[in-house]
Amino acid sequence: MNVFELRKRLIADYGNFVRSFFHIQDRRIHQKVEEELAAGLLWPEPLIQLNPSFEPGAWIDELVNDSTLHAECRRIFRKEKQRMEGSGQGKPLRLHKHQTDAIKVACTGSGKSLAYIIPIVDYVLRHGSGRGIQAIVVYPMNALANSQEGELEKFLCHDYPSGKGPVTFARYTG
Repeated sequence: MNVFELRKRLIADYGNFVRSFFHIQDRRIHQKVEEELAAGLLWPEPLIQLNPSFEPGAWIDELVNDSTLHAECRRIFRKEKQRMEGSGQGKPLRLHKHQTDAIKVACTGSGKSLAYIIPIVDYVLRHGSGRGIQAIVVYPMNALANSQEGELEKFLCHDYPSGKGPVTFARYTG
């Protein structure tokens, strides 16, 4: 099978299909439509996208062990935690190198959001919770704020008694 010939046949067949829906009587308009179709109006060049592979970084446990992060971050930032309290610790979370680098810089904000959420949580844990608002994160859209609220809940609430972890948060909109 020659993929280039297949593409050419598909374009010709689709062009004939599209043309079957209209009958243009004005010669100038008909000519213009045919020119546009011939120029590829309905079949742009193929889109090629890359999904970059990120260099692995440190494990959260490593960052706790070397005191970069507060010890409670070991429990908070786990994958596949369960909603039920005492259900287990989930799986260790490994960051990308750029996340690790951002955390180390921020401790002196992609999983872009973990690059700024982890240092905020670590700061609150180190300086004590219950001292009022210690951070404000502003998102440009409600949809993003809503999705980030879900991420915070996953890390900060799951696997804690009654779903209340050591760091609280709230979403304010409007």
